[in-house]
Amino acid sequence: MMALAAVLAAGLVGGCSKTQRHLYSAMQDAPAAAQLKQFVDQKKLQAGGAANEAPPGWAPFLAAAEAGDWLTVSNSFNQLSQQRLHGTRWEAAKEILGAFEAFDEGDEKYAAAFGRDIVASIPPGSIYFGGTDPGRFVVTAMCRSQVDGDPFFVLTQNALADSTYLDYLRQMYGSKLYIPSPEDTQRCFQDYSADAQKRLQDHQLRPGEDVQMDASGHIRVSGQIAVMQINGLLARIIQDKNPDREVYLEESFPLDWMYPQLEPHGPIFKLNRQPSATLSDDVVQADHDYWAQYIQPMIGGWLTDETSVATVCSFAEKTFGRHDFTGFQGDRRFVENDYAHKMFSKLRTSIAGLYAWRAGQATSAVDKERMAASADLAFRQAWALCPYEPEAMYGYVSFLMGQNRVGEAIQIAETTSQLPPAKGDSQVKQLLMQLKRNR
Repeated sequence: MMALAAVLAAGLVGGCSKTQRHLYSAMQDAPAAAQLKQFVDQKKLQAGGAANEAPPGWAPFLAAAEAGDWLTVSNSFNQLSQQRLHGTRWEAAKEILGAFEAFDEGDEKYAAAFGRDIVASIPPGSIYFGGTDPGRFVVTAMCRSQVDGDPFFVLTQNALADSTYLDYLRQMYGSKLYIPSPEDTQRCFQDYSADAQKRLQDHQLRPGEDVQMDASGHIRVSGQIAVMQINGLLARIIQDKNPDREVYLEESFPLDWMYPQLEPHGPIFKLNRQPSATLSDDVVQADHDYWAQYIQPMIGGWLTDETSVATVCSFAEKTFGRHDFTGFQGDRRFVENDYAHKMFSKLRTSIAGLYAWRAGQATSAVDKERMAASADLAFRQAWALCPYEPEAMYGYVSFLMGQNRVGEAIQIAETTSQLPPAKGDSQVKQLLMQLKRNR
């Protein structure tokens, strides 16, 4: 799911595609509507400042948000973004826009469930790192008070390398949490650059990592992967410098240092303070039972440990491809909302990725088999929740290839290539051709 920062950079946020409706009055979930209104009120108070100090567009933006007028919120945000607004007002505007988008496009039922379930899973006083847009903005909106850290402190791992975002966090949480200083940020950048330079010389850069050395020998890093690695180092500082607080994570981008410390925790992860050699049977079983129950109202209870890849492909083609709901025991409302099923597919894909990593790291055959089985089920669930979501599809295909299950990898890629959202996608076609050559 494209992060809001990337959307802004691409100039894709605009009011022209938004529906002309008032969000609060259209919402059937009265508690969620009330919570969203309260959230807007909190953001207005937080942004503060004299009205005559506000840039053009700020007052219409706030008025539209208070009224639940989604189209005007989007149009006013466009105006604000063109004025290079920064600081607390800018962060508040992004948080309001992100929450409105999720509740409008993501279907209020599933946006509210996403936020409530994550909020309910996290103990009071903890630190929570959001990753995806809904993982940040919906959770922010559904907390009793994000500004007060009630019930926990909400941050996004995606913006920690942005000095203005750290300023915002210091203003909001600085008396309660250690937030990285400018010196911390500079040190993380230097540490990453030194490590990247060594890996460049050793030809060990990560796929997609943009690291170059100029004629004078200075290293230059750029792109999403570099930024996320620096974000990850700053997240580590936050965990280390706040030793009395538990840390939870909704993954945006896999970060190597975190994997040995992560364990599944309901819909998200707990980030433990120390690495563990393996995941306990209790943790794995709790995750298994949680997700078996969690996805049943969405797509039905047919997907079990024994369900074959062919059966999952048949379900995807029938339900998501032909929209044939004969015998379907899930929720059509879920299947028919693109934003909703991508939200939950991403959550399960992230957990599947952890299991796959654990399977690759396992030193015993028993643990390798246990982690591979957990990864397989989690990937099947993630892909069934949204069989054209790129991360779920590519993740599962990669896992199957690592298990020498080329035929099943082809089945997954071929089914995805025939679904309307992915039909004609050149990257999917290219992947399918490569898989068939390896058959």
